[in-house]
Amino acid sequence: MRNARHLTAVKIAALAATLVATPALADALLSGTIKSSDGKAMSGITVSAKPDGGTITTTVFTDDAGRYYFPALPAGHYRVWAQALSYQTAKGVVDLSAHQKKDFSLKPMDDAEATFKQLPGNLVLDALPEKSAEDARMKRIVRTVCTGCHTASFPLQNRFDEAGWNAIIELMKNANVYGTYVGAERKPSGILDFHQKEITAYLARARGPGQSDMNVKLEPRPSGEAARVMFKEYDLPLDADANLPADFVQNDGSDWSLGTPSVLIPGWGVHDSWLDPSGNLWFTCNIANKRTTVGRIDTATGAVKLFKVAGPNGLAAQTHGMTRDPHGILWFNINNGRGGIGRLDPATQQIQVYLPPLGMTQTGGAATVDYDGKGNIWSSAPDGALRFDPVEEKFTEFKSITFKTVNGTGITYGTAADRDGNGYWAEMILDTIGVGNGATGAVSEIRLAPVKAQEALLTPDERKFYADYSQPDFNSPLPFAQGPRRMGTDKNADVLWIGDSWGANLARIDTHTHAVTFIPLPNEQQPYHVAVDKNHNAWTNLWGADRIMRYDPNSGRWTAFDLPTRGAEPRYVSLLERDGQDTQIAIPYFRARKVAVMTLRSGAEIDALRKQAGK
Repeated sequence: MRNARHLTAVKIAALAATLVATPALADALLSGTIKSSDGKAMSGITVSAKPDGGTITTTVFTDDAGRYYFPALPAGHYRVWAQALSYQTAKGVVDLSAHQKKDFSLKPMDDAEATFKQLPGNLVLDALPEKSAEDARMKRIVRTVCTGCHTASFPLQNRFDEAGWNAIIELMKNANVYGTYVGAERKPSGILDFHQKEITAYLARARGPGQSDMNVKLEPRPSGEAARVMFKEYDLPLDADANLPADFVQNDGSDWSLGTPSVLIPGWGVHDSWLDPSGNLWFTCNIANKRTTVGRIDTATGAVKLFKVAGPNGLAAQTHGMTRDPHGILWFNINNGRGGIGRLDPATQQIQVYLPPLGMTQTGGAATVDYDGKGNIWSSAPDGALRFDPVEEKFTEFKSITFKTVNGTGITYGTAADRDGNGYWAEMILDTIGVGNGATGAVSEIRLAPVKAQEALLTPDERKFYADYSQPDFNSPLPFAQGPRRMGTDKNADVLWIGDSWGANLARIDTHTHAVTFIPLPNEQQPYHVAVDKNHNAWTNLWGADRIMRYDPNSGRWTAFDLPTRGAEPRYVSLLERDGQDTQIAIPYFRARKVAVMTLRSGAEIDALRKQAGK
């Protein structure tokens, strides 16, 4: 018998927020050639187009001959721009009433600081000095503690003297993971407090007013498959209750020369995002507001529709994690006063909310949601995980074995479930993975070994300090931590993949034997979440690098796909794989307040566009 007591009927207020695209008279093709100022063709150049008054930006890349080809776009007036690191942004306009060609010539930057401002976070971190063991120790602190809630490109695009960096560290050590000042409520972050003098001197030497020790090395531009992809980025509207002018946002990350934008762009706090079976986008909102719990983006027009579930104090119920099950139903964690599970049918646009019984732990924290092979839905809970059976409408709780320790409390971050019906959750600050046996209800755990190379750098004083240091939250890790954040299972194999955001690797765990293998990312890039495609490839979003990466376990090869927006800061990655259609990857931009869809295009598709453009 169903336990209907824990089913809350929800009336949804659907709000039409912003309608975007200019009505199409006829679709047309936009193409062109990008050359350097000395006349040489430039490959891998990012070329973007956005209609006047519209909210959809389409981006493609040039091929080996410096040529680019957009898909058919609605007729109208467009802004078009081309950019590459160490080059000035080239801008133009086109009237796309018929096939149009727009060529650009890119001029090199004549100012190293202007180039630095363009950089994504991973290249900024790479450039930090590491000439000595002391440098290496401080670089690690910057890479872990100082990038826990923002990309490194935001603060380090500025230069301050030692007093200036000291003031910044003083503020940061008294802020929590959400950027809220909590100095009156708790002790300062101990790691920053312990290293404050060293780290301010280090930063002043790296990004101070004098001679810099930074060593910037640019990477090769996109080529091959990575240069064939197409992006469509969908702007989200400002929160109407903020009463801000329409032109309030002066930098949304589209023009790299403006640097990394602030996260204080008022919007809907887009966190997780999925494409539904029809190809439209849905996103969660984890920022307090009065209008939206989840939102829908029509990918053809860019129209945004907001769905509100009532929460406490007149606010919308907040959510964080989301998944799409094999039937196309969207599931998400939700807090309407208590932490539960939301179900959304994209076809009917109806939402139902299920709450665990009183006395049981609730969903919550930095929640991630996933489905298992038995049809159950799993969600993070602060002290473990919850499993929800949609047929019986029944919750089962799984409690972490190790929770409160001298090094902090193991609040759950990511959660995943496998095809056998088992669940997994990450205690990020304890480098521990909880395992819930779906058949027996038993709980076990997997410990991740620390980063040995970083442990070896510790001084005797540091070893003594870290032995009983209690981390105030999950984004203030020990410098040798792996930091398992969000995870995903291969639904067609027995493998769990974990994004170790501080260890800069993917942890591969055999779900039967629990054997752990670490797969390092190139140049210590930091993963966040992992999604697995039908070919067993692991996809991960690099929230501080403005890119996503794909790992092929058969070849051991990484492929990087660069995002068109600087300071995107994606917190999630998800896939839509449909027979006979290109694979699409959804990437929510938390900092830049957009949602992007990357489409993998074949060489044959580019050839067809080339022929059409030549007619």
